[in-house]
Amino acid sequence: MSSDDLPEPLPQPAPEAVPESADSPFRTEPTSRDEAPQFVLPLVVRLEKTDPPARTDALRTAARAVLTMLSDERSLGEGEWARVMRDWQDARIRKVVRRARGAEWRKASALPGITVTGEHAEVRVFPPVPLDGWPKELAKLQVSGTDLDDPGPPAAPDPAAPVLWMNPDVGMSAGKAMAQAGHAAQLAWWELSDTERKAWREAGFPLSVATPDAARWRELTVSGLPVVRDAGFTEIAPGSCTVVADHPALRR
Repeated sequence: MSSDDLPEPLPQPAPEAVPESADSPFRTEPTSRDEAPQFVLPLVVRLEKTDPPARTDALRTAARAVLTMLSDERSLGEGEWARVMRDWQDARIRKVVRRARGAEWRKASALPGITVTGEHAEVRVFPPVPLDGWPKELAKLQVSGTDLDDPGPPAAPDPAAPVLWMNPDVGMSAGKAMAQAGHAAQLAWWELSDTERKAWREAGFPLSVATPDAARWRELTVSGLPVVRDAGFTEIAPGSCTVVADHPALRR
């Protein structure tokens, strides 16, 4: 993709930041989205036994991988992934994170997709697949038990840059949290203007992931910023607020 031109964005569904919308991809009650064929966006994190990435680095990298897929020229217009990206966004916006190492990672890397690297983390994102139509190289990868730790307290987020604020009261595995961070980044992307999207993409999608204290979290959830309310398919209760997407352009 040329750094001079950002392709026209796909028509986007109503964001979760507007809770009264009956068409949100994250509402817990049945909506028209459930009538569409269901797809999932696969993400695979490289998790070698002796050298795993830090948790916060993995969450940041997963969010950037989702943004990279959304903005890739193959996902837009008449691109080779555009149709399945539209089908995915017309249904529930599901993401599943699996882990791979060694030969498994090499096989996954040979499939069409995009690998995004962080400080140390590597995450490969693939075009959406039907819920029951995973490629065999990905279907056999483990989805549960993906957990990571930060070796020390993460650096304080830059208030001048996008921040994904994680709910301090909801415990999630690293894989689940990576998917939620990806949801939040996607909600922010949908709400930005073309100019704001282009600037973020050209900067390399900088963002932070942080956990606020309880009082700050309450402020964030009523601030008007996009909020992910999980559909409750795995790990946590339906309707749980998991992440607030805080982009400088969306602070009003």
